[in-house]
Amino acid sequence: MSNIIIREAIPGDLNALLECEQGIVRYERPFDGTLRDGEIHYYNLAEMIVADHVHVVVAEVDGKIVGSGYARIEKAKPYHKHEDYAYLGCMYVEPEMRGKGINSLVLEALKNWCRSKNITELRLEVYTYNEPAIKAYEKAGFKPILTWMRMGLDE
Repeated sequence: MSNIIIREAIPGDLNALLECEQGIVRYERPFDGTLRDGEIHYYNLAEMIVADHVHVVVAEVDGKIVGSGYARIEKAKPYHKHEDYAYLGCMYVEPEMRGKGINSLVLEALKNWCRSKNITELRLEVYTYNEPAIKAYEKAGFKPILTWMRMGLDE
């Protein structure tokens, strides 16, 4: 396998990023019975690629995009120690490319961008029963801080 390239996304990457997004949706459907059927979108990737407060990166192998991720600067709650934090999303690696360190490289690129923006706090969401993702994020240094719960009144 050739070198893995992690680079900033450009508008021409939009279709590949939309494919990554749909890969995430397919993977997450079993964890969330509240998702609508059919194609859904979590992100406005076209806007995010060009936004100043968002850094979208892609992982490329042999000219093909095989992974993605973004860091979006958000205002922290007034009671937090930090004023801003970076929310991470669209973290995806093609199934056949997993286990090759691509997610770690994407995460490192996002962390470097955050440091350049003086961001010292990273946050992300992961489904409670998505144990492989939880283990990967814990290995990268993330710690759980809150569990969201839900109750459907018509279920």
